[in-house]
Amino acid sequence: MSKFVINAVSREDQGKGASRRLRREGMIPGIIYGSQEPTTVAVVARDLYRMLLEDGFYSSILTISLDGKETPVIIKDLQRHPAKPLVLHADFQRIDDNQKIKIQVPLSFVNFEKSAASKAAAKFAPEASTVEVLCLPKDLPEVLKVDLSQIEMGQIAHLSDVILPEGVEVVALRRGADHDQGIGYCYAPRGAKK
Repeated sequence: MSKFVINAVSREDQGKGASRRLRREGMIPGIIYGSQEPTTVAVVARDLYRMLLEDGFYSSILTISLDGKETPVIIKDLQRHPAKPLVLHADFQRIDDNQKIKIQVPLSFVNFEKSAASKAAAKFAPEASTVEVLCLPKDLPEVLKVDLSQIEMGQIAHLSDVILPEGVEVVALRRGADHDQGIGYCYAPRGAKK
């Protein structure tokens, strides 16, 4: 069972008016799709907002409890209000244990303080906070690490520098070596001795 359990109720009413009524009642309209017929649902807004603040929510397998039945899902999309901190609609994708999923996983840059560049007063500027991976649900990592202990002044960290657990692939790297984009760089701050 997953760390995140979302209680949901099925809904029959659809359209703008029905969605507005749900939001006034403290619910968020949503849909569950994939491998079966799509199911329209409503989730408790307060519970979902609390989970959105947790680390790892976006890169975890969630459990939706609907009509006494639990379904493993991942969050695929959240439609947000353009000016207010409100979620207008949530899209969930059912997962199958035997089918690979694509999902964004956060990056963690570690061991920079052990590098020679750090000891020479260099700084590291991350350019990416997440990376899209492809893996089976059982292999889904909560976070991916990038070891910076060997980085040098002026060097760029690339997707190929991400430490991948077995069974996990970076989607961009599947397209070839020319898609090995930078995810951060090491630089000397102004006024630092070179």
